[in-house]
Amino acid sequence: MRILLVGAGGTLGSAVREALAERGHDVLGVGRTGGDVVCDVTDPVAVAEMYERVGPLDAVAVAAGDAVFKPLAELTADDVAATLRGKALSQVELVRQGARHVSATGSFTLVSGVLTEEPIVAGAAASAANGAVEAFVRAAAIELPPRRINAVSPTVAEESLPAYGPFFVGMEPVPAARVATAYVRAVEGAQTGQVYRVR
Repeated sequence: MRILLVGAGGTLGSAVREALAERGHDVLGVGRTGGDVVCDVTDPVAVAEMYERVGPLDAVAVAAGDAVFKPLAELTADDVAATLRGKALSQVELVRQGARHVSATGSFTLVSGVLTEEPIVAGAAASAANGAVEAFVRAAAIELPPRRINAVSPTVAEESLPAYGPFFVGMEPVPAARVATAYVRAVEGAQTGQVYRVR
């Protein structure tokens, strides 16, 4: 399959890229500043241009999303908007526009996260964005067939503990490679409208 992977250079994205490549897929990595394709996926115009450049695809997968972590009392309207744009709206746009570029038997795999069900202090914006992604997946699944759409919802990755560990106190981390197996399942499987939780 020819797969567009957003966030391929990140901690999770690198593991996902490796897992998909090992299974013989042709993976095009998308990054904001580097990769096979450079694109700011929070910009709908840039997304449209990207799809025109890369040509036909069999799948689109997302392994990145920006979120602001601040206590609710310090969270601004701009912080909330930035988080929704960086984590939810960007993924909605990738699907909305991508449906015209992904093969009829293709798929979309989005990313949410543990904070949908297990909120933390300073994570309200991220929880809201994750919940929006999962609701969108369920809704889009009834309109996209025969194309499929699913989400992967991981807990914090072991490799990300130095940066995010203080936010996820008491939550057991998982290796990024284990999360990547859920992406393989989403890309190669037959289900749609699912959220694959990796805890």
